[in-house]
Amino acid sequence: MGSGDRETQATAEAARAAYDAAAFLAAIVESSDDAIVSKSLSGIITTWNKGAERIFGYTAEEAVGRPITIVIPADRLNEEPAILARIQSGERVDHFETVRRRKDGNLIDISLTISPIRDDSGKIIGASKIARDISERRREAEHREMLLREMHHRVKNLFAVVASIITLAARSAVTPSDLAFSMMDRLMSLARAHEITLPSFAGQSVEDPPATLFQLLSNILAPYGKDELRQWTLHGEDIQVNRAKITNLALLFHELATNAAKYGALSVGDGTVDITFAISPDTIELIWLEAHGPIDADPSQASSGFGSILEQRIAQSLEIDIQRMWTPRGLSIRLSLPRLAIT
Repeated sequence: MGSGDRETQATAEAARAAYDAAAFLAAIVESSDDAIVSKSLSGIITTWNKGAERIFGYTAEEAVGRPITIVIPADRLNEEPAILARIQSGERVDHFETVRRRKDGNLIDISLTISPIRDDSGKIIGASKIARDISERRREAEHREMLLREMHHRVKNLFAVVASIITLAARSAVTPSDLAFSMMDRLMSLARAHEITLPSFAGQSVEDPPATLFQLLSNILAPYGKDELRQWTLHGEDIQVNRAKITNLALLFHELATNAAKYGALSVGDGTVDITFAISPDTIELIWLEAHGPIDADPSQASSGFGSILEQRIAQSLEIDIQRMWTPRGLSIRLSLPRLAIT
């Protein structure tokens, strides 16, 4: 084989290797879960991979040749000129978190990495974008933040309730052993009540058999006296609660009891709470009536703080209408919800 033939063969092999490398790279781009897009310096889309189709909803045929602004919400259009200016100056944009719009109009949280595209002479002729959908990660972060706020709120409430229990136990105790027994009994009841709501922090469903409304409230109100010293009573009809709805309902009842222990009738030894259920084929109605509470009680305190936010979220999820009214006897709360929301 002559030198010319060897040079021709080497050139062909180099071309084939370059082609194989380009095909391999193209396959990687097409199979990526991330959106990989290129655009001109005027912002016109030039390539659009399968990942971009999945994330943004546009096919390559629909996207290529159109401006990249088709996926940018109106209130974020100012981001594109700033990005293009940085690309034209040779900069790379790493992990820029923003919001983009899908073809169906839904907004998604994404992380963008943008790099200049250069020709053989090194001139910048466009930009490549890698967009990763971080919506789920953002939702998880928000969920964790909400749980941390809820945990902080619950711990503060727990200390307030324990302080109330100590005060009530001390008033009726005759001897130190009486005080210790009363405290232990009430704290164990409080622990049982908290067990009902603990699954909400782990994101798990309640594994116990479905409870009834009376069982839920009896567990939650157990720390506030028993037998002839019990500060609460339940009246009316009882009904089973769907397992999937127990945690939300228990959290709501726990919030009502905690507010009563901090500010209302359960914060004093003579205070009482009467709870009455009326159940029809379509609706469940609960009347929570406090009496003999603190004379100087502030009605606004019973619905302040993070507890009211939690209450609103639970009420929305279970379609509960909650109305409060301050009567001469004390706080009255009326809860009305569709029967199907918890059964």
